[in-house]
Amino acid sequence: MKLTLTAISILLALASLSCRQKEAEQKEQDILQQQQVQTKQGGAVADLHTVTVQEVVQATSYTYLKVKEADSDFWIAVTKREIEAGATISFAGGLEIKNFESKDLQRTFETIYFVDRVVSGGAPATQQSMSMPRPVKPELEKKEVSIEPAEGGITIGELFTNRDSYADKTVLIKGQVMKVNRAIMNKNWVHLQDGTGDSGNFDLTITTNEEVNVGDVVTFEGKITLNKDFGSGYSYEVLMEQAKLQTQ
Repeated sequence: MKLTLTAISILLALASLSCRQKEAEQKEQDILQQQQVQTKQGGAVADLHTVTVQEVVQATSYTYLKVKEADSDFWIAVTKREIEAGATISFAGGLEIKNFESKDLQRTFETIYFVDRVVSGGAPATQQSMSMPRPVKPELEKKEVSIEPAEGGITIGELFTNRDSYADKTVLIKGQVMKVNRAIMNKNWVHLQDGTGDSGNFDLTITTNEEVNVGDVVTFEGKITLNKDFGSGYSYEVLMEQAKLQTQ
């Protein structure tokens, strides 16, 4: 009798786990489709791609995948996860980078696409595109923060308002970290806000080799570059480069 009850308990547990996994996968698929709809409504189209994984290379922070879509083979990179060769995955958009050098792998990819999210399995044929991925820059949201400028520094609002006077100059900016994209083009990409600025000019993108986390209040010193274009739709009217953390 005990054996029978134990077996039933195991079967129920496995069934419950299977249901939770299916719900999680469906939720992820719904999020991806919702993201595609929102992107179209915003005026840009993020094509949904369904590909077959041909090769998997694991690194410290990223998983590199050689994938096949129709007659095209190309590489994509996603945040580290377990994916097996032969799997079918779907993704939308992607940041194209030419001649990307992965110091972690000691390897250079002629062309690679950094992808925010992938979903296991295929997608409806009407949503598939046989063209190469096109990136979509994230829509920025102004947060309710109020950060006093660093001593000898300027605010983000001041920087955007008088951008021409700060071109090619080194400045101090203090703010709160809103987002971090790590190890892209051998840099960390940090979004900083201090509560100043408006009309979309409230979020400063910073490239750095320093390590920070979302929520940190930090001071960066770096060179201001205007109208920086990385290609594939990723351009910045104002960018702080080679930034270093400062102790205040």
